[in-house]
Amino acid sequence: MSAPRLIVGITGATGAIYGLKLLDRARALGAQTHLVATPAGVLSVHHELGLDRKALEARADVAYAPGDVGAAVASGSFKVAAMVVAPCSMKTLAAVAHGYSDNLLTRAADVTLKERRRLVLMVRETPLNLAHLRNMTAVSEMGGIIFPPLPAFYHRPSSIDAMVEDTVERVLSLVGLEGAQAQSWQGL
Repeated sequence: MSAPRLIVGITGATGAIYGLKLLDRARALGAQTHLVATPAGVLSVHHELGLDRKALEARADVAYAPGDVGAAVASGSFKVAAMVVAPCSMKTLAAVAHGYSDNLLTRAADVTLKERRRLVLMVRETPLNLAHLRNMTAVSEMGGIIFPPLPAFYHRPSSIDAMVEDTVERVLSLVGLEGAQAQSWQGL
């Protein structure tokens, strides 16, 4: 059986660590990772993590330029288990909500939805305005999952890294990646 394919999108919202950790953990779990990072996403990765595009792309099995709308992930015939946009900017959310496939990342998200595959958008913005909320509703109505990377405190995380890792495990579990170890609530 071949490795499950996971598309990871990284946009210009803050929280680039989520995309990076997602790539690393998915690969460790045996998934084949396909990365699409927007120019603003690469800028955030550089600013927040000190990595350039080349170092970011080295974390994925396959990396695509955002302008490469002829890439494999732009077609529904390219089978993938899921797509996660981590982090997802409000611009990308709006494009997905309105079917505006102007780059490879938004085209891959559109294809994921039309093929009824799992799409998870880790939206990053606060506070939210009405347009943000309506766009989240639209994506949810189309079958996408809105997953703001909000930390769980009931496990008493010891560091920011522990909070990020817990969130990544929850996302990977949500997309059905075998071996993901999201901590579950055991009750009081």
